[in-house]
Amino acid sequence: MEIKIGVQNIGREIVLESNEDADSVAKIVEAAITKGSELRLKDDKGRLIIVPGNALGYVEIGAEEARRVGFGQF
Repeated sequence: MEIKIGVQNIGREIVLESNEDADSVAKIVEAAITKGSELRLKDDKGRLIIVPGNALGYVEIGAEEARRVGFGQF
């Protein structure tokens, strides 16, 4: 699933693909915001993304959908 993270006072957003489900990501984001701790997420390649919780502007959690590959009819 695609996750977009907006950071305060930064023009670009952080975009990553994750293998985690939407509920677990939402819980991690909620904990980072309420406790003021850092947001730690791993992408699908194993990289760790860390954002300070107090710097979060928004987090957009994409729908869990398998990517389509190739040329098919819609």
